[in-house]
Amino acid sequence: MSIEINFQPDNKKIEVKPETTILKAAMLANIHLSHKCGGRGACLTCKVKVEDQGTLSKPNMNEKNKLGSKIQEEGLRLGCQAKVIKDTIIYVPEDPLKAAIRRQLEAQKTNSWDD
Repeated sequence: MSIEINFQPDNKKIEVKPETTILKAAMLANIHLSHKCGGRGACLTCKVKVEDQGTLSKPNMNEKNKLGSKIQEEGLRLGCQAKVIKDTIIYVPEDPLKAAIRRQLEAQKTNSWDD
């Protein structure tokens, strides 16, 4: 049995074994998901958004302590802690450096239209 994960916004799909962490699946799919603490749930850099929490394992105590109410309110999970149990869609945040470059390029493009 395998589970399909669809990583957004790249629309990249991968099949993994049940109970695979989102972080491991992202690495297998060549999706960049930052993880400064080595996947120990200490740094919060591997946060992802999941609309259907029923597709993942229940948050462990470490994850609950780190994310608190954001798990329910915003659908955030730690990629290194959350394990997939059903087909799911994972929303990976844009890398901060890439986001800054994209914003700068968009601003330049907008400004060039003003000339």
